[in-house]
Amino acid sequence: MGHLTGDYERDGVIRLPFDAGTSAWAQAARQVALDVVKTPGDLRHGKTWRVGVDDLPNTPDGSIGGVPLRGLWEAEITAPTTWHPAQLSVVYPGYPQQDPDETDANHRFRLNRDAAHVDGLLPQGPNKRRHLREPHAFVLGLPLNDATGSPLVVWPGSHVMMQAAFARCFAGVDVDSWGDVDVTDAYQAARREVFARCPRVEVPASPGEATLVHRHLLHGVAPWGQGNAPAEGRMIAYFRPQVADLRDWL
Repeated sequence: MGHLTGDYERDGVIRLPFDAGTSAWAQAARQVALDVVKTPGDLRHGKTWRVGVDDLPNTPDGSIGGVPLRGLWEAEITAPTTWHPAQLSVVYPGYPQQDPDETDANHRFRLNRDAAHVDGLLPQGPNKRRHLREPHAFVLGLPLNDATGSPLVVWPGSHVMMQAAFARCFAGVDVDSWGDVDVTDAYQAARREVFARCPRVEVPASPGEATLVHRHLLHGVAPWGQGNAPAEGRMIAYFRPQVADLRDWL
């Protein structure tokens, strides 16, 4: 199963301990989230996951309900000047079920490999080839309620291996054309190497804590298993601001 060392540069992920400012923000965000999930949303995998991209109506400074966005993570990264509306990811008991249009292979990968991925590499076209379309600076996860079902899964150290693979993909390519490069084969090969060499680590977290994930780190979501959560499901707000200069992504 592995464990985290608390070294962000080396592991590519860090779980930050309880912070009163983060806790206050999470409490305010949860109250808003309870109303958001009453509205129609993008439900997938047999309605066991509400994707919730841009669903949380925080202000551009990150605050919600008048509560500012604060936390220990501020010492680890450079915050953007403007925060996008956070993703409100909600997982329900039984995750993941198989959708009618989901292949058996894709469903098995979600069950057995936690749907491991690097954010921002979007599948496009009839063959779902991967291209860099959303160059995130980092991924900041802020739990909104106490839940043990379907925690975040990471492969510490994988960011170094994935970054090297992307560097080879974009070598000699003008930065304005990076989005045109099909990275699928290199991405999948690097992912297989990660599975062989890096430990799989589950990262449960509670309100007031935060999880900071490197933009190149391989990560996913565990099946529900024996976990539990309040009636509203396991709620986490994710901020994934994009880099101002694409070259900074690599």
